Amino acid sequence: MTSAVLVLNCGSSSVKFALIEPDSGSREFTGLAERVGTPQASIRFDVDGERTTVSELPDGSHRGCLALILERVEQWCAARGATIIAVGHRVVHGGERFASSVVLTDEAMAAVRECVPLAPLHNPANITGIEAAREMLPGVPQVGVFDTAFHQTMPPHAYRYAVPAQWYAEHGVRRYGFHGTSHLFVSQQVAALDGRALDDLRIVTAHLGNGASLAAVAGGRSVDTTMGLTPLEGLVMGTRSGDIDPGMFSFLIGAGAGDAGEITSALNTKSGLLGLSGVSNDMRTVLAAAEGGDENAQLALDVFYYRLAKYIAALVVPLGGLDILVFTGGIGENDSACRAAVIERLGFLGLQLDPEANRVRGQAARITPAGPVTAWVVPTDEELIIARDAARLTA
Repeated sequence: MTSAVLVLNCGSSSVKFALIEPDSGSREFTGLAERVGTPQASIRFDVDGERTTVSELPDGSHRGCLALILERVEQWCAARGATIIAVGHRVVHGGERFASSVVLTDEAMAAVRECVPLAPLHNPANITGIEAAREMLPGVPQVGVFDTAFHQTMPPHAYRYAVPAQWYAEHGVRRYGFHGTSHLFVSQQVAALDGRALDDLRIVTAHLGNGASLAAVAGGRSVDTTMGLTPLEGLVMGTRSGDIDPGMFSFLIGAGAGDAGEITSALNTKSGLLGLSGVSNDMRTVLAAAEGGDENAQLALDVFYYRLAKYIAALVVPLGGLDILVFTGGIGENDSACRAAVIERLGFLGLQLDPEANRVRGQAARITPAGPVTAWVVPTDEELIIARDAARLTA
């Protein structure tokens, strides 16, 4: 590796990092800082096939963790004669300003800060990572890659809510969508795997993990998605409720269940699979409990599968038909039971499961017979999209 992009994903309490050679996708230096901002902060380094963990940090803040990460990255590059050609940053919310990845100039950073009210838990951490990298790697271009950008091709009838127009004009209330880099990557990959031109395909991409969303991709462009103004809308997720009746807020407040902030927090952190099952937000644990006879766990699975299949069918409408369904993300790539339950409900679209092929875990494979409508498992690689965008924009 003679040149690489450093990919940084700064979350509210974590920092994920990787040095990636953008053409081949190879990565020899990766890691994760966890519990950032607490006395228990630690950093795991996976370098040249060996894993080490630094658990006693003099400064466990975002900036403190990034300082140590960047120091070790520079040492590794210097020892191998490698050059960091750019730093690619995952940025959760780009609002309407960013329809593609951009070099993070001062002007672009001002626009990113304007998006903080749309993602108050995420964008501030993203900004911290960008500012630290700009300061510690002067002269190295910084590139922002936005979760929302891929969905900026949605038409107004897909992204506008039926609410007072001034809410959109004054506050930007609309559907933005998330997981854009994942939906972009797997839609491109599946077209190549299926041997058909992306421009001619109608694809529903299902990114299923603790957070989950679908996208309707027509000719390589997002035309609808399930997440909305925030990542709370849409599918049932690990701890998020997905769609609810907004009248629930006034009902629960009136019943003394909490204020708006407390209810929003519960919908984000105590709902979904966790809320329904009472067991866990982890699909594997919920599935094991259901197999052991836990009725609440079985209900959680039934609701998850039903809502997922219902939304997939709904996204066929903006596409005008379906050519390919793609499963990705931790659940999508590894949970054969989930894929089987969903495809069983979608036989009317022309999908028929191949049980043997559906045993696949974490690898690309077609899980239905060949035909005009197919379903695939395609592992996602959001970091590679970020690295390649950063390299392209700074070449």
